Amino acid sequence: MPRKLRARLRPKQKRARTIPQVTTRRKHTPRVQPEANSSLWTEALFGAEILLLHATPVYYGFGVPRGDGSGVVIIPGFLGTDLYLTELHAWLARIGYRPYFSGIGINAECPNLLIQRHLNETIERALAETGRKIHLIGHSLGGVIARSIAGQRPRDVASVITLAAPFRGTVTSRTVLHAAEAVRLRILQEHGRGVLPDCYTGRCSCNFVDSLKREVPESMVETAIYTRHDGIVDWRYCMTKNPEVDVEVPGTHIGMAFNPAAYAVVAERLAKAHSSE
Repeated sequence: MPRKLRARLRPKQKRARTIPQVTTRRKHTPRVQPEANSSLWTEALFGAEILLLHATPVYYGFGVPRGDGSGVVIIPGFLGTDLYLTELHAWLARIGYRPYFSGIGINAECPNLLIQRHLNETIERALAETGRKIHLIGHSLGGVIARSIAGQRPRDVASVITLAAPFRGTVTSRTVLHAAEAVRLRILQEHGRGVLPDCYTGRCSCNFVDSLKREVPESMVETAIYTRHDGIVDWRYCMTKNPEVDVEVPGTHIGMAFNPAAYAVVAERLAKAHSSE
């Protein structure tokens, strides 16, 4: 048989396909903040806390230590204004302190700018009018801001009290995370290069975030009030893990601003602060 014919009749062998090695790079995906395992519906119970507050002796100043006339600056939480802290403001005056609203407007702005443009001015006024160190009380994000101020101004602050403030991390519900992202985008659009690119995230490196990394000075009386029934943030991130500082109360996240048990703790801790000066 001719050689050419044998070559044609021989079965063809499939050549192995050589697949070129392609080096792929992982695309950088933005870090998603963890979501808290909490139930928002429980926060609807905060209305009952307001009613309970008005029915307790604490609200009228009975059974709690009296104040010494020192200034107390109160700071609202995320998307809140000073208005919802009116009850706390009036109660502090009733038990003998000189309360000051934060003056920040709505808490939906770069915390660093809120401190620089508003809170420092309020603090200076409180220091001048009372002639003594001030106390800081912050609810939720307001508590995180309060701790930051304490780190920045250790000589001016006698105590810092946080009410359901997640100062150890931003673990919260999906609804709040979406709202925070919307606020972050608005901040970047409004201020541009006036803020850092990672503003309103845990990766930001501004003075606000930097001061949070410091421990509250030993010269201050520190208090972290939290509730295990928090429907907004993970309550474990509202603690220092120091039993002498952390105080648990029953109630909701929103209702912490009207919580009679929290008010009683506030009175005790403020009294401890001015007695140790």
